[in-house]
Amino acid sequence: MRAVSARLCCILLPLLLAAGCSNGDRLSAIEERGELWVVSRNSPTTYYLDKNGAAGFEYDLAERFSEYLGVELKMHPAFSLDALFTRLRRGEVDIAAAGLSLTALRGDEFGHSAPYASLTPTVIYKTGNRRPASLADIGASEILVLRDSSHAESLRALKLTGFPELSWQEIEEADSMELLEKVASGEAQFAIVDSNEFRVQQSLYPRLATAFELGNEQEMVWYLPPGQQGEQLRSAVNAFFAELRDSGELARMREQHFGHAAVLSRIGSHTFARNMESTLPRYEEMIRQVAEEYQLDWHLLAAIAYQESHWDPKATSPTGVRGLMMLTRPTAREMGVKDRTDPRQSLRGGARYLKDIRRRLPEDITEPDRTWLALAAYNIGMAHLEDARVLTDRQGADPDLWSDVMERLPLLQKRQYYRTTRYGYARGLEAVSYVQNIRHYYSILQWQASPVDQLAPPQDVQQYLPPVLSRTALRAL
Repeated sequence: MRAVSARLCCILLPLLLAAGCSNGDRLSAIEERGELWVVSRNSPTTYYLDKNGAAGFEYDLAERFSEYLGVELKMHPAFSLDALFTRLRRGEVDIAAAGLSLTALRGDEFGHSAPYASLTPTVIYKTGNRRPASLADIGASEILVLRDSSHAESLRALKLTGFPELSWQEIEEADSMELLEKVASGEAQFAIVDSNEFRVQQSLYPRLATAFELGNEQEMVWYLPPGQQGEQLRSAVNAFFAELRDSGELARMREQHFGHAAVLSRIGSHTFARNMESTLPRYEEMIRQVAEEYQLDWHLLAAIAYQESHWDPKATSPTGVRGLMMLTRPTAREMGVKDRTDPRQSLRGGARYLKDIRRRLPEDITEPDRTWLALAAYNIGMAHLEDARVLTDRQGADPDLWSDVMERLPLLQKRQYYRTTRYGYARGLEAVSYVQNIRHYYSILQWQASPVDQLAPPQDVQQYLPPVLSRTALRAL
C-alpha cells in the first residue's frame, strides 16, 4: 500500500504544482520553485543520456535557458508526440523543447516562441528502388510518419487538396529512427523525416536517401502550455533566443551538434556501419582500456582509430605511417612505441600524442573546441594549426573556436594567405575533413555503439491506480 501511495504522489505532485501557476504568470512560478520543467523527445537530435549525462541540441538549449533564468533544469522525456503534447496541455511542464515545427493547429492551441531554426520535411526511400520525384510518383503507396507530427497534418491537408490517393501510417514514437528502421528493412517504401534528423541519422542507414523535399522550410519553435499565463515566459524565451542569435552562439551550437553530419558520402557511411558491426567488437575492449588509462572518452579514441586505419592494425600508407593509429616513425619513437603494428601499443601512442597536443594548447580554449583543435593539430601539426589560428584572429574571428578556425584552415592552401604565415603551405582542407569525419564517427558511436544509459519508456502506472484515478480521471484533472 505504501508503494502505491508513493507512486500516486509522484503522479499527482506535478499536477498540483502546475495548478498553482494557473492563477499567476508561469515565469513567476518557475522563479518561485527554482526549477524549469522542460519536456523533450528522446532522440539523438533532441535529448538523450550518454555516459557523461544528458546531451542533445535541445537539452543544451534548455540548459542555457535555465541558466539565463537562474534556476535549475528538470528534463521530462517523452516517448511519443501525443505524450509530449498531453503533458504540455495539462500544464505539467513549462516548455516543450523538442525540435518541433510551427503548424496552424499547434499554434491555435499552444503558445509558442519566436522561431530559432528551420527544417525541411523530406521523403526518404531505399536506394536500389525507384526514386520518386514527387507525391504523384508515390501514388497510393503507404508513407510512414510519426503520429501527431506536422507531417501527418500536411498529408491530411494534401489528401483534401489534390492527392486523394495518398495513404500513410502513423507510428506511435517520438523519434524518427523507427521510421528509418522500417524503410531500411523493407517493411515500408517511404517515410517523411525532418531534414536535420535525417542528416544526423543517415550514417546508421547508409542505403537510405532523400527522394524529394515535401514543401518549403518550416520554422522550429518551443511550445508553451495553453492560456495567457505564459506571456512573460514567452518574452523571456524570445529575448534568450535573440541574445544567442546576435552573439553567434546559436550558430555555434548548431555547428557543434549538426556540423559534422553531412561530411561522409553514402558509401563511406555504409562502410563505417559495416565495420562497426564486424570489426569494432574485436578491439572495443582494448580501446576502452587504453582510453581509461589516458582519461579519454573511448568513443572518441575509437573514432580516431577508424579515421586513421578503419580499425586495421596492419594498415600502412604510401608515406610510411603504420598501425591502428597510423603513427609516423618519429611520433612512435617519441611516444615510446616500439611496434607500430601492435594494436595496444599503437592506441597508447596515439592517445598519449593527442593528450600531449591538447595539453599544449592555450589554457583559455575550452571543450569541446579544445578537442577539435587538438585533432586538427594531430593531423596537420601544431605549427600549421597555429598559423590557422593567427589567420582567424586577423580576420576578426575567434581563434579559440573550432567553427571559426575550421573556416580558415583551407586558406593555408592559397598562396595569398599561406605566404603571410610563419610555416607556409599546408593541406588545411584535409585537416577539416579529418576532424569533421571523426566528429561524425564519434557522434554515431556515442548514440549507437554503447547500449548503456539510453532512456527507457516509463512503465504503465495504470495497474497501480484505483478506479477513481484511472487514465480518464487523470485527464480530467
